Amino acid sequence: MDIAKEVSNPQLIYSFVKTIFPAVKAQLSFWEEKAGRCPDRVLGEQALASIAHKEFHCLGGSIYSLYPGARVAEVIEFVVAYQTISDYLDNLVDALEIQDEQAFRQLHLAMTEALDADAQCSDYYAYYPHCEDGGYLVELVQTCRRRVQKLPSYEVVRPYMMELAELYSLLQVTKHLHQGEREKKMLGWLEEVIPEYPGLSVWELAAATGSTLGTFCLFAMAYDAQLTDIEAKKVRDAYFPWITGLHILLDYFIDLEEDRKTNQLNFVEYYASKKEQQERLLLFVKTALSQARSLRYPDFHEAIIRGLLAMYLSDQKGKSRECGQVTEELIRAGGRPVKVLFWICLQLRKKGKL
Repeated sequence: MDIAKEVSNPQLIYSFVKTIFPAVKAQLSFWEEKAGRCPDRVLGEQALASIAHKEFHCLGGSIYSLYPGARVAEVIEFVVAYQTISDYLDNLVDALEIQDEQAFRQLHLAMTEALDADAQCSDYYAYYPHCEDGGYLVELVQTCRRRVQKLPSYEVVRPYMMELAELYSLLQVTKHLHQGEREKKMLGWLEEVIPEYPGLSVWELAAATGSTLGTFCLFAMAYDAQLTDIEAKKVRDAYFPWITGLHILLDYFIDLEEDRKTNQLNFVEYYASKKEQQERLLLFVKTALSQARSLRYPDFHEAIIRGLLAMYLSDQKGKSRECGQVTEELIRAGGRPVKVLFWICLQLRKKGKL
C-alpha cells in the first residue's frame, strides 16, 4: 500500500480505515478487558475512560504500521500499548483532584521503562493514592519492551526514543501541577533546553515534547537492520520539534475555547495576537513539510503531516468563531492534498469512524 503516492486518493484512505482501524480496535478491546479487571475502582474507571475517549490517538499513530519495511501487526501492538500508557497516565494526573509532583514523576517512569528492555519495572504507584490495578500498567510496559527488544536496529533508535520519552514525561509532570506553580516548574526545565532551538518560544518547545509521533516513527524505521545513527538522528531532528510541535499545537488550537472555559493550560493561548497565532502555525506547517522532504521516504512523512492537518481541523471545534479563519489558512497552506483529506475526514466523522 503506497500511502505516499496515493495520499489524495479517497479509496486509499477508506482502505486504511477498513484494514488498519479494525486491528487497532481489536488491540484496544484487549486492553479494555484488562482495564475492566482493575481491583481499584478509580484506576479501572480512568483506564477505561482513557481508551473510550482517546481511541483516535491510537488510530492516528497506527499510520506508522505502513512505514516501508515495518511489520504491520507488531507496529500496531506497540503503538496501541505505548499510546495507552500515555493516555492512561494523562488521566491519572489530570482527571483526579491530585497534584503531587513526586507521584507524577513515579508514574511516568512507565514511559521510559517501556522503551528500555534492560530496566526493571518500578513501583509506579508508590506515591499515588491508588495502586491496585491488577498488573495493568506493568503489562502495558512489558508489551512495549517485548516489541522494542526484537527490533533489528533497536540500539540505534533507543537513545532518541528515550530522549523523547524523558521530555514527554517532564511536560506531563509539570503541566498538571497546581495552576500557581505549573508555569514556574515548566519554565525551569524548558529554559535549559530552549537554547538548542533558536527561533522557538518555550511554549512551542513544550508543545513539541507532548507528541508520541517521533517515537512511533523511530520504532517503525528500526525494522531496517542497516539503519544508521545519522539517519535516525535526522528523523529525530525533523520530528522534534517541527512535526511533533505541529501535532500538539493543532491539538491545543482546536481546544482553545474549551480550555479557556475550564481554565486549562493551552500553549496556543500564549501567542500575543490572532495574527501571531496564524503566522506561527503556518511556519510550523511549512517547516514540517520542508523537514519531511529531507528524509528517506519523504512522501510518507508529508502524508502524515497533511493527515494531521486534515484530522484535527475537520473537528467541529476547528470551525468555531475562535478558530475558523485560521483553520481556512492552514488548510490552504497544506495544498490540494489537505483539502481532499479534509473532506474525507469530514465524511468519516459523519459516519462515526473518526
